[in-house]
Amino acid sequence: METMSIHRLDARIKGLARFGALPGGGVTRSCWSPAHEEARAWLSGEMRAAGLTTWVDVAGNVFGALGAERFTPQTPAVLTGSHIDTVPEGGILDGALGVLAGLECLHTVAEKSLPHRRPLVVAAWSDEEGRYASLFGSRAFCGLLDMSRIDSMAAVDGERLVEAMTRAGFDPTKAGEARVDPAALSAYVELHIEQGPRLEEAGIPIGVVEAIVGVRRSRVTFVGQADHAGTTPMERRRDGFLAAADYALKARDHVVKRGSGRSVTNFGVVRVHPGVTNIVPARGELMHEMRDPDPPTLERLARQCDALAKRVAKRRGVDVQIERISATAPAICAPRVIAAIEAVSGQLGLASQRLHSAAGHDAQNLASLTEAGMIFIPSTGGKSHRVDETSDTAAIERGANTLLHTLLELSR
Repeated sequence: METMSIHRLDARIKGLARFGALPGGGVTRSCWSPAHEEARAWLSGEMRAAGLTTWVDVAGNVFGALGAERFTPQTPAVLTGSHIDTVPEGGILDGALGVLAGLECLHTVAEKSLPHRRPLVVAAWSDEEGRYASLFGSRAFCGLLDMSRIDSMAAVDGERLVEAMTRAGFDPTKAGEARVDPAALSAYVELHIEQGPRLEEAGIPIGVVEAIVGVRRSRVTFVGQADHAGTTPMERRRDGFLAAADYALKARDHVVKRGSGRSVTNFGVVRVHPGVTNIVPARGELMHEMRDPDPPTLERLARQCDALAKRVAKRRGVDVQIERISATAPAICAPRVIAAIEAVSGQLGLASQRLHSAAGHDAQNLASLTEAGMIFIPSTGGKSHRVDETSDTAAIERGANTLLHTLLELSR
């Protein structure tokens, strides 16, 4: 069977890693930032050098195609891709692998004149990591973007999406125009590092994703009363931070005990106001995230945690405000794509294992439009969202060759 060039793919991975590189390793490359826009321009150049037709849509998504100049219902495309934005102090493979491996697959198809009946397209989706709005680019592409919320979308540090997009040369009011006709798509498959330990610990080279978790993010703010930290008796204090801390511990315990067994939760941002040592905190603000691959379970946990927050607030004599920040729906991967990945893995002599994705991905939005699936490769030590995230070269090569032949299989 034909294989892609691991040397060329490795060179591109290292080339992309230069944009937003951190001293000592890793990268910070948030969407719309100068580093990201430089990376976007570099990627478009690499696509053109590989012989692809290239364009960028109004939501900032980058596309490179073989056999098409745009998406049209007359010639439905087989699509692959991922994202090139990163979390702060992230690794060089999360997202980037799927984009660059997809590019390498299409480069190989063009270079070796491999037969494909349908157009092949690789995408780099904007703001997958959700600095402003999780899975932003693929949501716009799939018609799932709520344009009424564009003005209010902002990063946790307060920077607004409209300002970031405008600075990068995009018109945020037109992002909804990125929506594609579902008839223009035949299938979608995304290659990604697992970002967890399951494949490595099992000694399995290829993961075949069956379902992708949904993610709920909320801002939960407990509002008490600022008072002197020395003179106010303890029993009279209405401490916003202690209410927030109480809720965080109780919510974690609730998700662990009352979730599905695959449910997870996290409090990644904590703010205290006014934030000085000699004032009892008037406000304690949390960013609360929950994930589960089962929609009813996720909705139930969200309702129960809302009720829990209100009980904590009442018991501690404070008020609580709950603001929904984002919600992505869990997705089931398509049997046809799953079967294609498993068949190709067998042909390549690679063992595979079905599993669910505990992280959100653009593939879950694409699943609302077309038959979608994902290929995982092992993450060394299960590490991700950190500067030492990596997978070994052999694992990358196996995953990219699996992607290559899955795309060819789906394009027949």
